Amino acid sequence: MEENGVMTIFASISSTTAWATVIGLGALWVLLGYYWGKKAKDGEGFMLAGRNVGLALGSATAMATWVTSNTMMVAPVLALEKGVWGMLAYSSAAFGLMLFAPLAIRIKKLLPEGFTAGDFFLKKYGRPGWAIFMLITLLYSITWLVTMAIAGGKLLEALGGIPYMQGMTLIMVVCVAYTLFGGLFAVIGTDFIQSLIILIGVVFIGVMIVLKLDFGETYEYVSVNQPSLVSVMMPAALLAFFNNMLFGFGEVFHNNVWWSRAFAMRDDVAPKAFFVSGLLWFPIPIAAGFLALAAGPLGINVTDASKVGPMVAEHVLNESGMGSFASILILVVLFCSIASSIDSLLAATSDLLVKDLYLGLGKKKLTDHGFRKVAAVAIIGVAVLAWTMAKFEWNVGLVLYSAGGLVAALIWPVIAGLFWKTYNRNIVLAGIVLGCITGYVTFFKIEPYIGALCGATVSMVFTVISRFVGATPQENYTGQTT
Repeated sequence: MEENGVMTIFASISSTTAWATVIGLGALWVLLGYYWGKKAKDGEGFMLAGRNVGLALGSATAMATWVTSNTMMVAPVLALEKGVWGMLAYSSAAFGLMLFAPLAIRIKKLLPEGFTAGDFFLKKYGRPGWAIFMLITLLYSITWLVTMAIAGGKLLEALGGIPYMQGMTLIMVVCVAYTLFGGLFAVIGTDFIQSLIILIGVVFIGVMIVLKLDFGETYEYVSVNQPSLVSVMMPAALLAFFNNMLFGFGEVFHNNVWWSRAFAMRDDVAPKAFFVSGLLWFPIPIAAGFLALAAGPLGINVTDASKVGPMVAEHVLNESGMGSFASILILVVLFCSIASSIDSLLAATSDLLVKDLYLGLGKKKLTDHGFRKVAAVAIIGVAVLAWTMAKFEWNVGLVLYSAGGLVAALIWPVIAGLFWKTYNRNIVLAGIVLGCITGYVTFFKIEPYIGALCGATVSMVFTVISRFVGATPQENYTGQTT
């Protein structure tokens, strides 16, 4: 539809086709989850897939989990607001996966029989440190899950005309169903297939866009009409780059999504899998961000910045003569990116609730059958909470980045706990708390793109001080010293 020389994109496939597509995909994931779930013979199998995950599955599940709906929604928004540095800022989160590789080696050595990231914090920082970690990680995990549910609902609404609440509900129900059936076995198995679909789809869409666009004209248009977007010295964009990089470090280093995968992979596989997954993931936000820069040259009227990525992709594919198939292709790729992250987060968060709270803090004992029942309640409870919060359709970027200071404050304590023999626990924990407070205050009072940067800086200062002031040997330390 043309309005004053610009084009506004509406859903180009019927809601019936969209419903059929997502229900078909959902049914496939549920059936596969049920099939793979038969391998989970006990609680450990349900949580950690038998601790025998290989390189192909390990790399695929890490990459697919990191390709979230936020990647497809927020990366284009950053490019639209911050230009080239914006899309590079989102891609910098890949460094978190790559640097988790050496950490995975230490994790496997320090906690050979570990189950969750909570085990590490309890071992290295005692019950107070564990409590602080649990508060931060549960708050952040719910925040992350809510943003994915919101983005998923908006994507289905934009591409298929499915009402927001119905689309968001469908996504959550599907992910809950197959996670309940198979735990991490189902999550990793479906992630492998979803990662293949995502990579093939992104490459295909990228090739079509490259063939359609004239890069010289695109650069000329942006440099004339939006020169700040191609400026290498845009201050806010530079802040966003380093802030997002630290955000990614904190998100990966602390979250049980990644720790559970480290525990599930074979010892020789974990570091390779995380490094490869980071390499595979790195170009995806760049490709998604470039779509936003192409909106102006293509004459697309962006009425909702959060939908600019799929809007531009759909327009280019339609112009290439693909018609409604273009929307179906984009819908399939994005649905896979959403599901591959929601399922992982449901499984990892429920593991914390069951293993650390119910069994650990509550001192309960469960049979394998009883474990599955409690895990099911935890998975459903987390999903219902996220669904309830997602009803408000908050700004995805605001919700996501507001938690940056929280996770960034955990970067240095994780590194110290893994590699240092002596440090002062109390000083480290004080740094975490003050880092979280600083991150939130600076995010809301000064600039959104400095929350993680400030939180990580404060925590780093306290962690370094802890090495020299009142440092004591940690009796639970295992491994070589530094």
